[in-house]
Amino acid sequence: MFSFLKSDPIKKLDKEYGELLEKAMQAQRGGDIRLYSELTEKAEVVKAKIDEARSA
Repeated sequence: MFSFLKSDPIKKLDKEYGELLEKAMQAQRGGDIRLYSELTEKAEVVKAKIDEARSA
């Protein structure tokens, strides 16, 4: 009945994914390749969660 009040978990994950990619890009531009790699890896984990949620 009140399903419209529930937050969309995929929307939250999409936002987190975008933020991680943005931070990774800034780290790469700043020359911090190690941080870039770590953030990209975290973004890949979030992307996998998004794909899993969409297929379910």
